[in-house]
Amino acid sequence: MPNPLYDQLFGVHAGKTTPFLHLQDGSTINHAEFLASAAQIAHVLGQSGMTPGDRLAAQVQKSPEALALYAACVQAGIVFLPLNTAYTTEELTYFIENSGAKKVVCDKSDEPQLLPIAESLGAQLETLNADGSGTLTDHAATMPVDFPTVARDPDDLAAFLYTSGTTGRSKGAMLTQKNLLSNALTLCDLWRFTSDDVLLHALPIFHTHGLFVATNVTLAAGGAIIFLPKFDLDQMIGLMPKATTMMGVPTFYTRLLDDLRFTRDLTAHMRLFVSGSAPLLTDTHLQFEARTGHRILERYGMTETNMNTSNPYDGERRAGTVGFPLPGVELKITDPNGGEALPQGGVGQIEVRGPNVFKGYWKMPEKTATELREDGFFITGDLARIDEDGYVHIVGRNKDLIISGGYNIYPKEIELILDEQPGVKESAVIGVPHSDFGETVLGLIVPEPNAEPDLGTIAEAAKKSLARFKHPKKLILIDELPRNTMGKVQKNTLRDGYRDIFAPAVSQSSAK
Repeated sequence: MPNPLYDQLFGVHAGKTTPFLHLQDGSTINHAEFLASAAQIAHVLGQSGMTPGDRLAAQVQKSPEALALYAACVQAGIVFLPLNTAYTTEELTYFIENSGAKKVVCDKSDEPQLLPIAESLGAQLETLNADGSGTLTDHAATMPVDFPTVARDPDDLAAFLYTSGTTGRSKGAMLTQKNLLSNALTLCDLWRFTSDDVLLHALPIFHTHGLFVATNVTLAAGGAIIFLPKFDLDQMIGLMPKATTMMGVPTFYTRLLDDLRFTRDLTAHMRLFVSGSAPLLTDTHLQFEARTGHRILERYGMTETNMNTSNPYDGERRAGTVGFPLPGVELKITDPNGGEALPQGGVGQIEVRGPNVFKGYWKMPEKTATELREDGFFITGDLARIDEDGYVHIVGRNKDLIISGGYNIYPKEIELILDEQPGVKESAVIGVPHSDFGETVLGLIVPEPNAEPDLGTIAEAAKKSLARFKHPKKLILIDELPRNTMGKVQKNTLRDGYRDIFAPAVSQSSAK
């Protein structure tokens, strides 16, 4: 029976003994071994009572076994819900409850906190550690290495990815088999991936970029992956001679450029460098080309759509742009107020339509109807213009979204925490330029009359409630927030006023 996503990304490699994963200890896992591991995990899921369409939430460190868990879910028809390893217990509780996850997989160290939560919500719990040990793999070790792949339709759900909401309530973006597969096949063809490619992979696999782009594209091509747990500068430089391609966030590239070992000779054999998840500064793009002779290929995507645009493989990869719509993806720039298409060159919101666009938000029909039009166009909330040559330029974002190090951050969630603290009248959270992270979080706090809030205590409170990537880089006391005649806080004024607060870190990009 057909299961398009499994059949074309995983099953097609059945029996192959060519290397798939190259690990940091020098060992390799071939395709056949990887599929056998995934099949054993799929048996565990089935024997524990999970059925097609059930959700599995996984907050685990990056490992071959964690990747096999994804493959197992696809093979068994389970909806895979990868969760950022930085999320706090408070945040995880919401994701587990909202998704109705039937099984939760976590690190052994998190079991004491998550077990009572899982049990209270009727979910089973398994452990999976960074070294591959845990109850999940213990149970899998006794299982057969073949699993009868569950039939799924292209429109069946394959994954949930949660994205923050402006009210602080996260939304579960429902991604179908067709969404993931169409994007993988399109990018594989567009970026010329083949079975000869070896991808240097230091991205997390709880995120679209690392899992549904980097991994799926390599699987679609039948290539191999140098599978690193995280970005490590020494390892990246040491292993680059063994790779042909690399995908990363801007931070990866700025840190490589800061090291004198990163040279034209080191990258001479590389075929392609791809950047995404956050805007790449024009200066970084130009410095990279001057140092290596390679032009980074920048593309644009989001949780709800995977990839939408890409600079060309052949032709000019234009700095400061995200290229053209992918084959099969329609993109238009519209008036944020009325939704009418704008003439070429006009700045408005991006709307996209195509097989990559998600099915909607889980249990949020009103939000789905607001952002996903009846004709299939998704309102991204990103502001852009299209130049005379057809290149898309992202110029800003609606809803004050902050993208820091590739992670989406909505200010409202942080502001709710700051506003609760003693002595705080109100707060505003904005994103300001940062050379390493693209943007970073700045918190502006207005004290209550005659109060002197302790910024250190407030920062600690934020750390307890929020994932690390959401922590404000700096907190500042101000007298009042700028407002318009309707009482709305003018965050654009704040961004303009504080955009140079980390100037030493971004001085090289001042010309942008």
